[in-house]
Amino acid sequence: MQRQDIFDSYKNYIMPTYTKVPLIFVKGKGSRLWDIHSKAYLDFFPGWGAGNLGHCHPKVMSAVRDQVSKLIFIPNNYYHPPQAKLARELIYWSYPGKVFFCNSGAEANEAAIKFSRKFGQGRYEIITFVNSFHGRTLAALAATGQKKYQQGFAPLPEGFKSVKFNDLQAVKDAITDKTVAVMLELIQGEGGINVADKDFVLALRKLCDEKKLLLIVDEVQTAIGRTGKLFCYQHYGITPDIMTLAKALGGGLPIGVMIVKKEIADTMGPGMHASTFGGGPVICKAALAVLGAVQKEKLLANAQKMGQYLFAGLNELKAKYKIIKEVRGLGLMAGVELEIEGKPIVEKCIEQGLLINCTHEKVLRLMPALNITANQIDKAIGILGRVLNNTDAHG
Repeated sequence: MQRQDIFDSYKNYIMPTYTKVPLIFVKGKGSRLWDIHSKAYLDFFPGWGAGNLGHCHPKVMSAVRDQVSKLIFIPNNYYHPPQAKLARELIYWSYPGKVFFCNSGAEANEAAIKFSRKFGQGRYEIITFVNSFHGRTLAALAATGQKKYQQGFAPLPEGFKSVKFNDLQAVKDAITDKTVAVMLELIQGEGGINVADKDFVLALRKLCDEKKLLLIVDEVQTAIGRTGKLFCYQHYGITPDIMTLAKALGGGLPIGVMIVKKEIADTMGPGMHASTFGGGPVICKAALAVLGAVQKEKLLANAQKMGQYLFAGLNELKAKYKIIKEVRGLGLMAGVELEIEGKPIVEKCIEQGLLINCTHEKVLRLMPALNITANQIDKAIGILGRVLNNTDAHG
């Protein structure tokens, strides 16, 4: 298909649910993408956080090819080795529990919400946080603490209260005899890269224990090494009751996971929840390759080292350009809050071959692959610096 044919097909046959960037990509390898004109781009926001290994990692590609030649699909009323192996690996690297497999972060969060209500035996309210984001399905949307995503979809499922982030008293004030859980992103990605305070998280864990509330940690965007540890909760010295995963675990293929502490995991039994394609052989084989690559290639250590290098570069830009209000984040999850709208900055970076994102109107998001190099970070910082320089942003 020619360029205009592709654009016309999207316009005529695909629902307009995304704000499109007029780029057509045909090939990816590592942190580089090539468009239909063979122009190369440095991808510092691969797959909205799904590309922790970059594009087409050889271990993932090999695993998928191997499994496709053997068995693509088997329903979940039968057993298959890749699902058993992946569940065992996830529990080994996280905490004693049991796993439910599905296809996306929203679906994993829906499962967590549904599980909580069954666990609650009449308690059903879940406390979430302002600027949180938990997905686009109706219950996940109701849990999301951003009104802009909810507009036009009323009535949403009831039973959700959003309170101020990092405010323990706000949580205490919201608890009633109907409260069953607190749902938390340790770093609010879509909310602007807002990082939870360690003292707040420790106190929240204690409060949930005292009130017999479930602590649900949404790690859809933070898990699988994004913050320099395999799971973000490991920075905080706590263990969730429920953790949800997605994005990076699949290496570019769709997966969602809910992990529930072992002592309560049998709250839901046969017939209470399901996902037809959840935990299929191909995606489980890919996820096993992802976990293997993270460990064997020492990508957690690289994420920590390169994260420090990235933040050093971003803070140098902050010292130079007054329109940078704050640089924040953890590991290779960085937010650059501007004093101006971020969309024009993103567009100019794309023109110069750097793919980044803007959230909350003024926060640039950079989330490069865990195997990113110092040279690639230098190139990205150089492009961003030139764009800011041409925006008349000097201090």
